[in-house]
Amino acid sequence: MNLTIRDTMSRNQAVRQANHTEQEYQMQRSTMEQLPMGADAHRAAVDKARQSLGSIILGKDREIALALACLLARGHLLIEDLPGLGKTILAQSLASVLGLSFQRIQFTSDLLPADIVGVSVFQQQQGEFRFQPGPIFAQLVLADEVNRATPKAQSALLEAMEEHQVSVDGKTHKMPTPYFVVATQNPSDQIGTFPLPESQLDRFLMRLELGYPNEESERALITGVDRRELLSEIEPALNADILLKLQETTAKIHMTEPLIDYVQALVRFTRESPDIETGLSPRGSLAIVAAARSHAFIEHHSGVFPDDVQAIFAAVAGHRLKAASNSAFRTPAELSRHVLDSVAIP
Repeated sequence: MNLTIRDTMSRNQAVRQANHTEQEYQMQRSTMEQLPMGADAHRAAVDKARQSLGSIILGKDREIALALACLLARGHLLIEDLPGLGKTILAQSLASVLGLSFQRIQFTSDLLPADIVGVSVFQQQQGEFRFQPGPIFAQLVLADEVNRATPKAQSALLEAMEEHQVSVDGKTHKMPTPYFVVATQNPSDQIGTFPLPESQLDRFLMRLELGYPNEESERALITGVDRRELLSEIEPALNADILLKLQETTAKIHMTEPLIDYVQALVRFTRESPDIETGLSPRGSLAIVAAARSHAFIEHHSGVFPDDVQAIFAAVAGHRLKAASNSAFRTPAELSRHVLDSVAIP
């Protein structure tokens, strides 16, 4: 897969160099020299993945970019919204486009931790217990409607998400690499939901809301082909090896000292503002930096800009902030906007 992408990029580059003026070529070469070896081909693969996802999830380019940034930053993703808005389709599309092994766990009120992690089964012929892995052992795991299960079942995800391993009967079992959990949940005011505790929410790098499609996109959905049929036709734009290299590349994207000061100022404001009861932890600070770097890579920036921090801030910080009882800002989006509006951009 990697060689095919590089070969294609090499042929395309040769055509562009033949057709462009010398000035255009020099500008292109200058841009390419800013990237590590092979990053141009990998970035083109990410662009293709973004385009493929956009053909399935219509009118949600911002959310798609954030979802890809989350995975490139080695994070787990929580998608919260009303039923029927494409949460599950987005998760399934991510697995298909990224070329990862995929398992779906439908969370229900009677789900047990062993149904998720797996169990040790006695093998009579060998006279011993052998571990039978559960559906959590895949490179991308969809925890569908995670807040419909009890807290006991939800907790089965914690060790796997944080440590990339699970412990069963005193033995540790490693997760495959790369490893992502994409969870969907319905609004907590709906019947039959169990809110995720703060400790588990903090395990998710980002929380997204898809929202209703615009009129043009909804019309295309109504008159077009069923999204699940299109999903079966998607070809992987990446694979696990390329994804691991992309994660290494994005982690090294340059971030200036003034921009780090800006991140620290945002975090400090969340801890000191009278409108916020619970501010961001150091884990939240690290999440902002990692997500901003990934977003800069996806948007073809030479380094991290303030725009990248602002673009990912609500998705990274919103579910970690808790409004004070007397605050005029009640929702995560309102709190995040308040923080961004209150801190000066460098």
